[in-house]
Amino acid sequence: MKITFRIARLELSNLFFSPVAWVVLVIFMVQTGWEYAHLLERMERSQQLGMMGNSVTNYLYSGFAGLFTKMQENLYLYIPLLTMGLISRETGSGSIKLVFSSPVKVSAVVWGKYLAMVFYCMLLITCLLITGIVTSIVLKDAYFSFIASGLLGLFLLICAYAAIGLFMSSLTTYQVVAAISTLALLAGLNYVGKLWQDIDFVRDITYFLSISGRSENFVEGLITSRDIAYFMIVILLFVGLTILKLKSGKESKSTAVKITRYAVFVVCCLLTGYLTSRPGFVYYKDMTGNLNRTLTKSSQEVVAKMKDQLTITAYVNLLDQNFYSFMPEYRNDDKARFDKYIRFKPDITMNYVYYYDSTDNNPDLYQRNKGLSTKELAKRVASSVKMDMDEFLTPAQIRQKIDLSAEGNRSVRLVEYNGKKTFLRMYNDLMRQPDEKEITAALKRLIVQVPKVAFLSGHNERSIKRIADNDYKLSTIEKTFRHALLNQGFEVIEIPAFNGALPDDIAVLVIADPRTPYTVEEVEQVKAFIEKGGNVLIAAEPQRNELTEPILSLLDVHVNKGTILQSSEELSPVLVQTTLSAPGLKLLGNSPVFRQRSTILFAGAGGLSYKTGGVYTVTPLIVSNSANSFRRTAPIDDSLRTATFHAGLEDEHGSFPLAVALTRKHNGREQKIIVSGDADFMSNSELLRSNVQSANFIFTTELFRWFTYGEFPIDTSRPPLKDDQLFIDASGVERLRWLLAVIFPGIIVVAVTVMLIRRKRR
Repeated sequence: MKITFRIARLELSNLFFSPVAWVVLVIFMVQTGWEYAHLLERMERSQQLGMMGNSVTNYLYSGFAGLFTKMQENLYLYIPLLTMGLISRETGSGSIKLVFSSPVKVSAVVWGKYLAMVFYCMLLITCLLITGIVTSIVLKDAYFSFIASGLLGLFLLICAYAAIGLFMSSLTTYQVVAAISTLALLAGLNYVGKLWQDIDFVRDITYFLSISGRSENFVEGLITSRDIAYFMIVILLFVGLTILKLKSGKESKSTAVKITRYAVFVVCCLLTGYLTSRPGFVYYKDMTGNLNRTLTKSSQEVVAKMKDQLTITAYVNLLDQNFYSFMPEYRNDDKARFDKYIRFKPDITMNYVYYYDSTDNNPDLYQRNKGLSTKELAKRVASSVKMDMDEFLTPAQIRQKIDLSAEGNRSVRLVEYNGKKTFLRMYNDLMRQPDEKEITAALKRLIVQVPKVAFLSGHNERSIKRIADNDYKLSTIEKTFRHALLNQGFEVIEIPAFNGALPDDIAVLVIADPRTPYTVEEVEQVKAFIEKGGNVLIAAEPQRNELTEPILSLLDVHVNKGTILQSSEELSPVLVQTTLSAPGLKLLGNSPVFRQRSTILFAGAGGLSYKTGGVYTVTPLIVSNSANSFRRTAPIDDSLRTATFHAGLEDEHGSFPLAVALTRKHNGREQKIIVSGDADFMSNSELLRSNVQSANFIFTTELFRWFTYGEFPIDTSRPPLKDDQLFIDASGVERLRWLLAVIFPGIIVVAVTVMLIRRKRR
């Protein structure tokens, strides 16, 4: 060991006697300082404009333009310049023969040279560490653990590059050839993960061999034993190959023995890598400020209850627009979406079934290929992606296996557990893929009694089956809308107004704007449901308040005549922009989503009146703003463009409740009732509104979370990050830029120049 360290010290001194090492160090320092100052400048500018958000640490170091991300892209350019002469210099000059004839072991020489490179790598990482120290000073509550994770990842990456460069240097006597070969091998290891991903047998091997993206987990704040083991194995592999290569030149062994030695060593390394990458053997450490690389507590609790086998089968339609996300070559990327779950449940089995059938989820494809049958179109698409039609089940074969017609024959995942099944869908938004909230909701449906939301029907109420402006399909059962109750874990049904007693298993009964009167029997039916402690949502409209009055009178709540108007220069006066009241926010659990996007829209709403001191505790949820709104009792038509108070039109100033919550204890459980003076707040048109950014869909889902006592939707919110303030101004950033990118490198340049001049004079 002493000899190894002595050789490392000697190799390091030789390295710094060459100007190459100093030039690389200076260039790295300049690039680091300039990139860091540029990112800091952008954040300081945002702070001046009042646009500063949190997670500044993440922005500075990770993501698309973070410092570590940028530096990672260029690290491979530095290493070949440093490693190209480690061994080739010895073999080219003939001094390697002296090493072979000396009592020093070849392994000690190789490890000594490699340790010298490790020390140099530490110098490069120190340049990045300096920016981390600066960040801890100039940024409020900077997350240094997150920075440390990225530093570790980049250090392991650059050490792996050094091991590869060392090996390539042992293969040739020409230093330039060694440098070029190192670049070529690094490029190959970065690209190999994309090769033969459509072949099942080869896919996992090439994916494991790929070095591309291995440090990204570290940069994003997640340290895993799998990634650490990968880098250590790569280092051991190439250092070991270097030792074997030099030994083979020293020993007079047969070619077969040498090949066997190489093969056994490589197989052992690959086997170790395979074992350390198995889900059950991987350990994780989340270094992010709010643990966003780990499942939330709610999701962990759900997964912890799943003791048996969980199977996720993706049924992939060749003609669906989402087919490309599930192609064999992207299968490992698809599996990676469930890494957070595999961490806590390693025995998740993921299967893929490919088929073709007509679908309504790719109209452009059918438009561009008119006149082709389903089979002909499938052949054309399969040919374009270089897949064989034998890999796809026919429509008849897939229908024998599973009926996906209710899903529109879209690409969909089927989640199975203990004989229960549920779908995990793709969505028509920018993300497409289900997120933690939707995945956990699907899993939880398999282990709990699914809450049933029943919409009363039979009197032309708002429909959950129509996409018309005033109806409720989008917020309830629209399968391609991720925020629909159906995709958030609920079972949503329509139930006739009078068909015997209402079922006891209804979690929430919704009565939404009936257009014809309920019969006495139907009112009694609802009354019996309420008296038994059932939860109810009643959404009424002021112009038809007499139709809901028989039911609302049971609760001592009334929708008053008249419409609430709000003054606005750009929007309709019947569109009331308001927020959740403080008592309402507390009642719904102080959800952070309301603070992020708080405006709730009520269109054509009526004010509510209610009695206090009864059996129910009444909490106003939504209240109009008396400063810019008033109630008009006179009729309103579509010609109204502005809201101006007129006493002659029976206008009345005031702050009017638009939605209230009623609660009481009943049979050991809290009964929950919501009455709204507007039925449009969860309509299709309001959820699709683009001229005003609103929180209506959040308000809707939070209401049903409250109704189901927090069961669904799943709460995946995380505590906000606190790194949201810089203690440095623009001039300070500029001084920092000069210090890191000019002065420090300049000092090194001057010192090295003086040293080289003195050495030359000697």
